[in-house]
Amino acid sequence: MGLASATGRPPRSVRSVRVFAPASVSNLGPGFDIFGLALERPGDEVVVRAAPGSGIVSLTVTGDGGRVPTDPLRNAAALAVQGVLDRLDSDAGVAIEVHKGIPLASGLGGSAASAVAGAVAADALLGGALDRTALLECALIGERKGSGADHADNAAPSLAGGFVLVLPGRPTRMVKLPTPPGMVVAVAHPALEVETLGARVILGDTIPLSAGIRQWGNAAGLVAAFFEGDWELIERCVRDAVAEPARAGLVPGFQPVRVAALEAGAVAAGLSGSGPSVFALCRGRLAAESAAAAMAEAFMLEAGVKSDIVISGANAAGARILETE
Repeated sequence: MGLASATGRPPRSVRSVRVFAPASVSNLGPGFDIFGLALERPGDEVVVRAAPGSGIVSLTVTGDGGRVPTDPLRNAAALAVQGVLDRLDSDAGVAIEVHKGIPLASGLGGSAASAVAGAVAADALLGGALDRTALLECALIGERKGSGADHADNAAPSLAGGFVLVLPGRPTRMVKLPTPPGMVVAVAHPALEVETLGARVILGDTIPLSAGIRQWGNAAGLVAAFFEGDWELIERCVRDAVAEPARAGLVPGFQPVRVAALEAGAVAAGLSGSGPSVFALCRGRLAAESAAAAMAEAFMLEAGVKSDIVISGANAAGARILETE
């Protein structure tokens, strides 16, 4: 059953579908390219309309300050829509509107959210025939262009919701894991940008065996911690021995910001994806509000930049249809 079917398949007479896809925190410490957690907000919206002609006949983008490409061959949402058309062997004509709500180069999965929203909207417009695995594959066509890498740790939670483990290899397999009761995520997004592609290049292709052992242990421990709701184990295992040490220098003030979150009551904290956003996992909203304020203050003191704050529970629903016409 396709996602559109699960949320209410639109009738055949539908001419337009609007879809929201949420931002996500990826990696969560040790889960480089395999862990992601959907947030309640912010998110991107994509509208796909039936239009005369064949294929993508128009593409507009708002909310991006004119920075997101409007060439369908370079736009994450449009590439995902084309992936749906190709998979369904459809020659339908469509017009696409992308409304960006996720800051660019923020480490919150903006290109993935646009791609997911585009895939879900296009599929719903054409009858909702694709299942989640197929929708994810279509979204990844756009995500590859947006991030320069073939990984689904943002797209999978944006599509399916919740905390998701993405298994490496093909076919793509995503596994939803439970979220500990009472967990609230605080995110500080400073007025900085880190391009995902550049942040991946600095990692290289090899790691020391000792770092691998720490990473594998922490990743396995974090899965167990989420299943058990074990906050002590979460605190121990949200540690990145591979990517974060190499990327920390890309985010001025990162280490003091992370320490500030922990001292303010967060259980664990780290870079969201490649940054510059920093996430904190907290027990309850009060702790999250305290951690968020501490992170924003630390970014101002250490880097001289203001931060936008997000305080969110896990978004269990993921992408959803907002409107059909």
